[in-house]
Amino acid sequence: MRQGQGAGNGSDMSLGIVMLVHTAFGRAEQVARHWAASGCPLVIHVDKSVPRKAHADFVEALSDLPDLRFAKRHRCEWGMWGLVAATQDASEVMLRAFPDVRHVYLASGSCLPLRPVQELIDYLAARPHTDFIESATTADVPWTIGGLHEERFTLRFPFSWRKNRYFFDKYVALQRAVGFRRRIPNGIVPHMGSQWWCLTRQTLSAVLQDPERPVYDRYFSKVWIPDESYFQTLARQYSRQIESRSLTLSKFDYQGKPHIFYDDHLQLLRRSDCFVARKIWPYANRLYEAFLTDQASAMKRTEPNPGKIDRIFAKAVERRVRGRPGLLMQSRFPVEGRENRTTCAPYSVFEGFAELFENFEPWLARVTGMRVHGHLFAPARAEFADGQAVMAGALSDSAALRDYNKRAFLTSLIWNTRGERQCFQMGPGDEVEDIEWDIAKDPNAQISVISGAWAVPLFQSNANFADLRSEAARLQHVEAEHLKVLRSQWARARVRIWTMAEFVESPMEPLQSILDEIGHSNPRGLAEVPRMADLSGFGQFLQNLKNQGMHPYLMGDFRADTGVHEPPGNRGRPYLVR
Repeated sequence: MRQGQGAGNGSDMSLGIVMLVHTAFGRAEQVARHWAASGCPLVIHVDKSVPRKAHADFVEALSDLPDLRFAKRHRCEWGMWGLVAATQDASEVMLRAFPDVRHVYLASGSCLPLRPVQELIDYLAARPHTDFIESATTADVPWTIGGLHEERFTLRFPFSWRKNRYFFDKYVALQRAVGFRRRIPNGIVPHMGSQWWCLTRQTLSAVLQDPERPVYDRYFSKVWIPDESYFQTLARQYSRQIESRSLTLSKFDYQGKPHIFYDDHLQLLRRSDCFVARKIWPYANRLYEAFLTDQASAMKRTEPNPGKIDRIFAKAVERRVRGRPGLLMQSRFPVEGRENRTTCAPYSVFEGFAELFENFEPWLARVTGMRVHGHLFAPARAEFADGQAVMAGALSDSAALRDYNKRAFLTSLIWNTRGERQCFQMGPGDEVEDIEWDIAKDPNAQISVISGAWAVPLFQSNANFADLRSEAARLQHVEAEHLKVLRSQWARARVRIWTMAEFVESPMEPLQSILDEIGHSNPRGLAEVPRMADLSGFGQFLQNLKNQGMHPYLMGDFRADTGVHEPPGNRGRPYLVR
């Protein structure tokens, strides 16, 4: 085992790898040898369902590696306790057999290192007290599938969802019917996240040696999918510093099934800058050859950023779920409503622009010559252009009068100002529950959204962080539901959605495209755009929210160290096109 892996600090640092293997033993052996070649001790768990002969052959094939141990075998089923028990036993072997290990990295046999292992060692050595584990409360994650959020912690799940679906569903229904609710031990707050973590020795040993561990084990053994909640919850009890993210790139489809990476994903994986990826197809020879034999040139030294490819996967999921535009079939043939449109003329809705840009409304009015309102559906009042209290058609800015019939309010506004295009702001803080579907289904509506931009005022405020986290969770939930409406198959409005990170990378192009659709034409293009809010430290603000158990996913892939993708010298300055 290698010593002295510290990143220039003179301390002994080492990385231990715990591998969970159940198939594709040839590839698992290949990856294990790759880890070992870089000085990483390994502890491997082989699923108990694997035949003895295959297990014995696998053990024999790796018998020449001195710093490798095999853990007690458990039967591992998806969503059941066996995965946690296997991880516990393997981790205990790692901590006991290799006292110099300072970080333990949990991987699977289908994981593939994407960057030189030494870079990962150095990265962790520079962060000796940091635990990398995705850990968020159930209310703040978007990935739970099947309708079980808090219930996965308050009901009992003794049956396998995959093998005993009938008994699983019946037992859940019975518990709901009788009002059964489990007590969560010791007042802990359940957290969820990716199964694949990297924990410090201090945190991992504290979890495994906790005097209350039998109580926690009994409780989590009947939690649904405990491998995504056991360590994620208990690490919060002991960690000195949690980075709520996984160092392993792992993507899931709309059904919650993991994406499999094939040979044609090579360039995509290189763009991720991640240290490890799963699941890799066992026959993806090109991937294994590229990343295991040419590590020096595979990736550049940079901060892992799996969010760089999130948009690609999001588009793939949308294509999978909604099909190709204009391709109709029995499963995708919607029956639209028969109403004769909501409004009589085109209008534009902007969501997040006033939050991201300073003085956005007067700039838009100046550039387009159109009537630009503030938040027409703000809780206090309808924010008409130029602060007017009454608009054409005797429309009052009174919130009570507006909310009596919001659809009629919008219809009247567009009718009484026909011949002049109306633009207004909207956001998750507005009272739009009764009107958002009408706007989304209106072919006259042009809706432009910068998702997550509502976080900018929170970031700029000087409120208590606990209050900011609570408000961020609320606004994110509201906007997430709103985006579902805009992306619905029933929406007929012209909708454009950018994540905030996506937008700030290149704001000129989307702004120009929006103005072109409105009808603003200038052969020379935009001469100036409004001043963007100062986002210095915004990425760290989002990471702080993650570290507090909230998962801010609507903003896109902001890095904790920079906040925006533009050079620091360009932040807060207008973009110019000459």
